[in-house]
Amino acid sequence: MSNGTDRQRVHAGGILLLLFLANLLNFFDRTIPAIVIEPLRKEYGLSDLLVGLLSAAFTLVYAVAGLPLGRLADTGARRKVLGWGLVVWSAFTGLNALAWSYASFFLLRMGVGVGEASYAPAASSLISDLYPANRRARATGLYMLGLPLGVMLAFFTVGGMVTAFGSWRAPFVIAAVPGLVLALALFRIREPARGASEEVRGTQAPVARPIRTLLGIRTLLWLILSGVTLNFASYAGNTFLVPMLQRYFGLALVPAAVVTGFITGATGLVGLTLGGMVADRLHARWERGRLIFGAASMLLGAVGTGLALLSGRASVPLFAVLFGIGWLGLFNYYTSVYPAIHDVVEPRLRATAVALYFAGMYLLGGALGPAVVGGLSDALTLTAMRAAGATEVTEEFKAMGLHGALFLIPVMLLLTSLFIHLASRSFVADARRMRESLAREAAEGGVGTTNAQTPRPGDALAVQKVS
Repeated sequence: MSNGTDRQRVHAGGILLLLFLANLLNFFDRTIPAIVIEPLRKEYGLSDLLVGLLSAAFTLVYAVAGLPLGRLADTGARRKVLGWGLVVWSAFTGLNALAWSYASFFLLRMGVGVGEASYAPAASSLISDLYPANRRARATGLYMLGLPLGVMLAFFTVGGMVTAFGSWRAPFVIAAVPGLVLALALFRIREPARGASEEVRGTQAPVARPIRTLLGIRTLLWLILSGVTLNFASYAGNTFLVPMLQRYFGLALVPAAVVTGFITGATGLVGLTLGGMVADRLHARWERGRLIFGAASMLLGAVGTGLALLSGRASVPLFAVLFGIGWLGLFNYYTSVYPAIHDVVEPRLRATAVALYFAGMYLLGGALGPAVVGGLSDALTLTAMRAAGATEVTEEFKAMGLHGALFLIPVMLLLTSLFIHLASRSFVADARRMRESLAREAAEGGVGTTNAQTPRPGDALAVQKVS
């Protein structure tokens, strides 16, 4: 391999490392409220519905702000979108420590959502230009390792911070500092040209009706629906697992957070590394293989989480193992679906496509999941109280209500599996249509092929030269 190609690979790896670190901070910051829910709930006298709406505040803004920020990432400098987004969400994370009421905490979380909405579309667009199609699942998996590591780091450390400082506010201040430092590095990255990893680079002219164009891609529509149900389940789980372990199993804050860290974090290390390799190999042998793998993984997720909840109070380790197996299937989603979006969308629309996907994923999934589960938990709590002939809501009734509400998680994961399967049925035709469109634009506009190597079985593909 030439020195030039080595430098290209190192440069791509360096950018991927920065994107991973920022993603880690992204998920660390958004996980903090889920860990301090119980002290927050007791200080402000909150119901589970109000707790769920805290997560909804973040995700609603995240979804709405993502669309214009995604268009900005498709038309402007992605490094600036990434850097300023990290500055904004880190600053608002720190300001959460100053919240004086439920309403002020709610509004500050909305500010965090605006900052984080800038990140995923721009980062995904960069990855698709740094790595060719048959290496994107692995690159996406490494980038998305920030999700389980950020979540796990939060669950392993935030409880200790609360205990050490005697306040749920301390972790928000501590979390803000590294983000402001990392933003300086993101401002300095050298971006690849759009479409640099494609064999044929199409025109970079703006699309007149980008949203209508994207909604005409059947595979993308099914994947958006899969994102809705996936995020409904994952955000409900991440929001309520710690309080469920505290109420239902009687664990203290720190052990409940650590168990949740293993369930939602450690499983991701396997799912996003091994899962990414498996997804790429299946894609190389069978064009639909990546999505079929994703559908099967989500079926595993539904079975594992369902069995964990059905096990009742038998054993915390048994619950953790079963739920963890289910969450392992959930992480395979990212290495299957994210690359598939890039395979059916042309480079000049990829950030917008991811923003549109995220709008549905968070607006209808991430926001509704915690809110619906929280509301159902309150309703089931009252049902349990009345069934027992009691006249006062106790923590035991709250435990029973929340445990019952979490059965929505396996139901949503089962629907996710169905939607990915349906996406796989139109994937081959949509991917071929995208490649043909790029070739046609190149021929009509005199745009040549990129200096990408045409992949041969067994070859290590070179990362494209960046500007």
